[in-house]
Amino acid sequence: MGVLAGLHCSVIKKYAGRKIAIYGLGTETEKILAEYAQFFEIAGLLDGYRTQGMLYGMPVISLEQAVRENVELILVAARPGSCKAIAKRIGKICQRNQIALTDVRGRDLCGEHRAVSDFGKHHGITRSSLLKKMEQYDVISFDLFDTLVMRRTLFVTDIFALMDHKLRQNGLAISDFQQKRISCEKELAGCAPDLIRIYEYMAEQYGTGELSPFRAARCEQELDFELVVPRTDVCALLETMRQKGKEIYIVTDSYYTKENLEKLLDKCGIFGVKEILDSCECMVDKRHGLFRKLKEVAGNRPVLHIGDDPEADICEAQKWGIDACQIYSGADLLEMCGYMGLWEVTDTLSDRLRTGMFVSVLFNSPFQFEGDKKICVYRAYDIGYLFFAPMISDFTFWLRQEVNAYDLKDILFCARDGYLIKKMYDEIADRTNTIYFLISRTAAIRAGTECAQDIRYVEEMRYSGSLQKELWERFGITVKAGKQKDGAGLLAYENEILEKAARCKKGYEAYIKKLNITEGTVAFFDFVAKGTSQMFVERLFHNDLKGFYFYQPEREQMQGKGLDICSFYQNCGQSGNAVFDNYYILETMLTAPVPTIKELDPQGNPVYAEETRTHEHIQCLLAAQNGIFDYFKDYLKYCPQSERKINKKLDEIMLSLIHRIRIQDRDFLDLKVEDPFFNRMTDVTDVI
Repeated sequence: MGVLAGLHCSVIKKYAGRKIAIYGLGTETEKILAEYAQFFEIAGLLDGYRTQGMLYGMPVISLEQAVRENVELILVAARPGSCKAIAKRIGKICQRNQIALTDVRGRDLCGEHRAVSDFGKHHGITRSSLLKKMEQYDVISFDLFDTLVMRRTLFVTDIFALMDHKLRQNGLAISDFQQKRISCEKELAGCAPDLIRIYEYMAEQYGTGELSPFRAARCEQELDFELVVPRTDVCALLETMRQKGKEIYIVTDSYYTKENLEKLLDKCGIFGVKEILDSCECMVDKRHGLFRKLKEVAGNRPVLHIGDDPEADICEAQKWGIDACQIYSGADLLEMCGYMGLWEVTDTLSDRLRTGMFVSVLFNSPFQFEGDKKICVYRAYDIGYLFFAPMISDFTFWLRQEVNAYDLKDILFCARDGYLIKKMYDEIADRTNTIYFLISRTAAIRAGTECAQDIRYVEEMRYSGSLQKELWERFGITVKAGKQKDGAGLLAYENEILEKAARCKKGYEAYIKKLNITEGTVAFFDFVAKGTSQMFVERLFHNDLKGFYFYQPEREQMQGKGLDICSFYQNCGQSGNAVFDNYYILETMLTAPVPTIKELDPQGNPVYAEETRTHEHIQCLLAAQNGIFDYFKDYLKYCPQSERKINKKLDEIMLSLIHRIRIQDRDFLDLKVEDPFFNRMTDVTDVI
């Protein structure tokens, strides 16, 4: 009876005799009707692509009709992964109309997802336990999708949305493409079709003759395989078993041919598989006898099958006398930890792709049940990819959008915070001239100070150190011990400061002349700043500067200074705000792998400060930046331009997870958050 036993224990008891609808038109629904119809008053069957007709002796109805008929429960008869997609699609409607939404296991699909950062109450197999179990068998088979490999998207149906965009991009718009594609696959499910047959059937049913089935199948396969990545820990176990002489099979329900899947295995670095038992080539799926094929090739030898689906992989394998072991998919693990707070802010295709990318890294491994079951991240690269990249990517999109809206031809990316942002911006820049501008707050002040009022402004930004050290760090002026002037702080050295500023300004005039900046307003990027650098830099240019910042703290202090600034984030000045709490970490992760610029010499060449970071710390930062940059390129590759949406709420949740997930990269934990302008240094562990 499989999972339907759970239906008898939970759902029947509560909803017996009450009006329900069943969501799904597959074999699970047929089984429910055969065994349990007498317990309910069934208004009809629901599905995402069909709203009328008859099936299994029951009417197919729309969701609107179910609401009108006062249905009290919608019972979802689908695989776990599909249940998640269905809940995302109709969950809010059910909540508004006080309709319960559960799966056949009795799980509330509309229930509150309490975000946690460990798997304390859940149980799953550990790496060592699975390895020990595999040692006992000569023949081992693996499910493919969500077991050996996974997609970088939240739902498999997102592939059809991407396919729809691809077709439209090529001038072929098919109305309701996604629904038709899903419909055809479901209606052919009994004969285990390949992808070409699905598209042939679509042409027969919907008159899409202009869409070549062969070309459509190839296009969908390319889109899908582009999103697939190996689950490296599982693949490593497969390789270990292969080297020990075990016979390895793959048993998969798939509409891809064996030749297609061999190419996918090669892409993912999976080798040494004895044979692929593929439903569309064997013409039977797991629920209808595919495991019989595995028994035939294994002979009398005991077999272990490893997969993620409790029904199709575990129950069906056991029916054929095959031992089975469940490992969890990335989506299963995400659900177990309450979607980590992401569920309610994941609505668009863009959001689902980004959440899928997140899951493909954080839950690439199913082995999350070791020790105290705390979710961990082990590499600086992954720290960058998971926590920082989503927000930095959205800022980069916003920056291009703003620069283009003002039709600005040149953009200055301030060193050092602009190092990575410029690289990312260059990936999407169209007509803008991007310049990595050799400046820092210190260099801007040294070159742009013009009067005593400027010196007072600088002094108001309190330096954590002696006046002697402040003069050296902020203005490059050396005062020997015991030779300090009497007077009111920095102003006692007004003449020296202004003379030094005049020399530094000449260096910048020579440097700026080489940049060949066009006439008109110039865009000026700074990451987190109140505007000090821009205020002093404007004195070095004939052009007006328009500032574009990630975040401008102390905004009110710059009122009346004539600065033109707009920022991605505003009004974040309070504890508990993800940006306010984490911008020091973000600044640290974005900084260039060279020291800060103190000034330019008279020829316009940079004079750098002494490097205070170790080689290991710089390599750690570069690894995190590679993670951010790769995320950005992945997103550009996967998400159609028309679907790219900025989602600050999603970004903020992902960023804030750095405080809840255990970081295991020792070099990252040893980093310092440095601010030489104020002479401050903080351990990164103090801010996470």
